[in-house]
Amino acid sequence: MDAVFSATGFSFLDLFLKADWIVKAVMIGLALASVWSWAVAIDKWLQMRRLEAGARLVEAALAEGRGIEAIEDSAKPGDATARVVGVGMAEARLAKRTPNQTEAGLERAIERMERVMQAATARELAKAERGIAVLATIGSSAPFIGLFGTVWGIMNAFRGIAQSRDTNLAVVAPGIAEALFATALGLLAAIPAVIFYNWLSGSLDRFAVRLDALSDDVIARASRRLQDPS
Repeated sequence: MDAVFSATGFSFLDLFLKADWIVKAVMIGLALASVWSWAVAIDKWLQMRRLEAGARLVEAALAEGRGIEAIEDSAKPGDATARVVGVGMAEARLAKRTPNQTEAGLERAIERMERVMQAATARELAKAERGIAVLATIGSSAPFIGLFGTVWGIMNAFRGIAQSRDTNLAVVAPGIAEALFATALGLLAAIPAVIFYNWLSGSLDRFAVRLDALSDDVIARASRRLQDPS
């Protein structure tokens, strides 16, 4: 496509340089939005890989039937799963140190463990979701920003017709090409942002289900330990 524009005297750089300053501002804004969405998407992809790696370690420990301490040790230090498992196990150890626990007291301790792990899960998911709203904003607004540049460029084309009093295609072609270029940049920014947002939202939903399942498994094992008088 670049070769076509060059052959007719309109490369992408020419379109930008010859554009009205408002259309230039739109083009620059859309280009920056596209770079921003890619940066956020790459950062979140790396973050999801770390989250899933930590969850896999705990799942492997649970599948192998290791003890609670081994499960806690298997959680990667500093990751989301480690923090969720850690707060739950801290509550379980506190209950275990309380002598002569009644059955009602043990039930309350397990309920506290459930609540603290649910709260930790909510905090970790909130951290993981931080930033992806940018993708939704870019995905929904970039086409309209590009459309604004398109409308402005077409207005300039018609203004050129009025000033030159010539309806020759050579008169209106530059303005229309600038307008369509703004539209293309809007779509170029929006489409990847929407794809990234949907993918990340789905990945986070699956991770939330995974974290809830791990929490339930850990709580079940800890509750057996608490009810074991030995």
